[in-house]
Amino acid sequence: MTRTKPLHLVLLAVLGGGLTWLLENALAASGRAVLIPPFTLAVALVLIGVIIVVMALPVRRVSRGVPNARIDPFYATRVVMLAKASSLGGALLAGGGLGIGGYLLSRSVLPAVGSVTMAFAAAVGAISLLAAGLIAEHMCMIPPDDDEKQDNRPEHRGTA
Repeated sequence: MTRTKPLHLVLLAVLGGGLTWLLENALAASGRAVLIPPFTLAVALVLIGVIIVVMALPVRRVSRGVPNARIDPFYATRVVMLAKASSLGGALLAGGGLGIGGYLLSRSVLPAVGSVTMAFAAAVGAISLLAAGLIAEHMCMIPPDDDEKQDNRPEHRGTA
């Protein structure tokens, strides 16, 4: 499994922001109420991020060679996949929160401060989920073997 690329995160954030901007415009044009994320969304995203980092701690102990540390390889695989999904989902939700906040601030009549605050709080919660996913993914990395280190030295490389 490869590391999460920053380009993918940026693209997902732009996609999330653009889609929520269009959705908010469509809802307002049709006379419906626009979407305002609840404050509990931000709290839930932060808590999920904390849980993911805590889940990655046993994997980090094993990958760093702590004596008597053992872990199920399927658990480690699930944790690293959850970490990657969290970083990608966090980028998408951060873009969505920023898109809602941007839409609300772009209106000629400004909405209540609470609406804008909740939109940006959701974006901050999503950014913390993104960061927690990247941290957990880094914690699950396995250091290179001694054989791999030796093969990368110039005297051990092939001539082809």
